[in-house]
Amino acid sequence: MARVLLIEDDIAVQKGVTLALRRRGHGVEVAASGETGLLALERHRPDLVLLDLMLPGMSGLEVCRRIRESKQVPIIILSARGDDIDTVIGLEAGADDYIVKPAGGEVLEARIKAVLRRVAPAQDRERAEPAPAADERHGDLTVDRTALIVSRNGTELALAPSELKLLLFLSATPGQVYSRPQLLEQVWEHSFYGDARLVDACVMRLRAKLEDDPRAPVYVQTVRGFGYRFGPVA
Repeated sequence: MARVLLIEDDIAVQKGVTLALRRRGHGVEVAASGETGLLALERHRPDLVLLDLMLPGMSGLEVCRRIRESKQVPIIILSARGDDIDTVIGLEAGADDYIVKPAGGEVLEARIKAVLRRVAPAQDRERAEPAPAADERHGDLTVDRTALIVSRNGTELALAPSELKLLLFLSATPGQVYSRPQLLEQVWEHSFYGDARLVDACVMRLRAKLEDDPRAPVYVQTVRGFGYRFGPVA
């Protein structure tokens, strides 16, 4: 099962989340501040980080930014309110998903499994992403679906799990338009009409890494009133 780093200062939440995850076979390391969380990240090398935003000292947002400067470990935000502006900022800073507290063990387990599947081996990916015989070329982009590597002009891009999964899904069918609810279901595995902020924040981060001018995107394009598509790219 997964090795989870929980960065959370509320003792009651620490105990509840730890108990729920350990009952499901996960290993859990707890840090009560952002500073100790970053140290634990280096020491324990978890498969996933559960990150509270309201932390003493260094904020959860700053922790998220620092992790994303050098690592692509999946990050799930623990948010006190679903409409908290900090949640949006956290998604824009590189988090892969968020959970509104308090959350039951079933919700935690489902979200963790969904995020970890985004970094699973190629043979575990959905049938919508078949592995081609050779690298795909899309303009300046090269997509290796077997190795899960995306390069631009020969330089490998550091993509967070949700960014990689979204790009792989969209680029599998260039020109096809997908709505936000479709992308939430296919990429984030939310089987309900969930929060479009997940999609929009991920698209924004992807464009910052893929595009010469994110305001005039070539690869991940907006189709107003419908959703997003990949390309068309020569």
